[in-house]
Amino acid sequence: MTTSDRGFLQALWDFFCSLKLAIFLLILLAATSIIGTIIPQQNPLPPEYIAAIGGTGSMKFKVYSTLGFFDMYHSWWFILLLYLFTVNIVACSIKRLPRVWKTISEPTLVMDEGFERTLTLTHDFKKEGDAADLNEKMKAFLKSEFAEPVVTERDGEFHLFAQKSPYSRLGVYVVHLSIVIIFIGALLGSFFGYKAYVNIVEGSGASTVMSRKGVPIDLGFTVKCEDFSVSFYDTGAPKEFKSLLTVIDGGKVVIDKRPVIVNEPLTYKGITFYQSSYGPADEGGLYHLTVRERKGGAPVRLSLSMGERKVLPDGSAVQLLEATDEIGRFIPQFRGPAVRVAVEPKSGEPQAFIVFQNYPEFDVQRGADHIFTYEGADLKMFTGLQVAKDPGVWVVWLGCTLMVVGCCMAFFMSHKRIWIRVRKGHVTLGGTANKNQPGFQLAFDTLVDKLKTL
Repeated sequence: MTTSDRGFLQALWDFFCSLKLAIFLLILLAATSIIGTIIPQQNPLPPEYIAAIGGTGSMKFKVYSTLGFFDMYHSWWFILLLYLFTVNIVACSIKRLPRVWKTISEPTLVMDEGFERTLTLTHDFKKEGDAADLNEKMKAFLKSEFAEPVVTERDGEFHLFAQKSPYSRLGVYVVHLSIVIIFIGALLGSFFGYKAYVNIVEGSGASTVMSRKGVPIDLGFTVKCEDFSVSFYDTGAPKEFKSLLTVIDGGKVVIDKRPVIVNEPLTYKGITFYQSSYGPADEGGLYHLTVRERKGGAPVRLSLSMGERKVLPDGSAVQLLEATDEIGRFIPQFRGPAVRVAVEPKSGEPQAFIVFQNYPEFDVQRGADHIFTYEGADLKMFTGLQVAKDPGVWVVWLGCTLMVVGCCMAFFMSHKRIWIRVRKGHVTLGGTANKNQPGFQLAFDTLVDKLKTL
């Protein structure tokens, strides 16, 4: 290896060992993550959002697509930032950990005068007695008030050393390790897992889901939606929607009618089904209306599918235009199901109006020749499920646990060290802590006061 090669490698090593690089990458990761919270990260994208940025042919859409903003956390540049950050913290740990470990495993046992001058806290006082007697007193004192000391005798002097929480110095490296483990878990989920979705009509099942890229994925078992229900707030907003799911594997029911609501998913064989959306199924829906003439006569019962047109006995035609299970979302003054119909009388202008199920006499006020009553519908709903398989989730949990432990060690624990040098009629006390110096100084002063009273 030439000198220039060694110089380049050393420069590269120093670059990745830089704390400035770690801070820069952390800020960059946090800043770019904002993109993922602003721009929808789903496939297909909501039509409203596509329209808001000018459609799929707009320059903004093309730029976003090219940069991977619609699946940002899987984009090449975001993954590259994570790789760089991982290499950075590993390099920092490799460079600094041996020195920290030496501090823990090979502490300075003798407080000579040179070392004493490097300590932040020292106190010197006279004490009656020879060195051996004072050594025994100091040893017992440290053991009872601080920690078991190590005693070293040198040139007729006794040096006592005691420490607390030495391994708290490793807290930052535990955090580094936890980040690497979380990153590994995320990669496992990215390479060997998937996120997909599926819509299942009530009474039917699905054994295949669609990935976010539109690729069908075989589950290896069948998920059946036995029933679906939804409740609403007074404002018309959905309060809770619930699916009863059955899992059939190898022809056997392994999970029977398990309720699945938002934040209470169903997991089977490492695949998790989250309640995501719902809606009326296109197939098989019939809406029932009763029509009676204002001048009297027997009412006529109609059953219409969406968009269907039927002719009344007097020659007028009725067509079903729209339906909703909660009109309060569109007209806050009303509640319950409603339909919108169009009537084409034999003579006169066509009319389109809303018929409310919970207000059967409301249509009387319209003053038309025909009075409509909405009786309800025989509908099937579909449940929309997000499907996720993430084999790295337990690795991520392990990393998160280690991160909590590491943060507690790094922020709430301190490596405290005390030295005592004893010679005939003289005692010198020194101490230091790697964190919370003001708090340690109070503890040190308390030790000094107690020592003087021995």
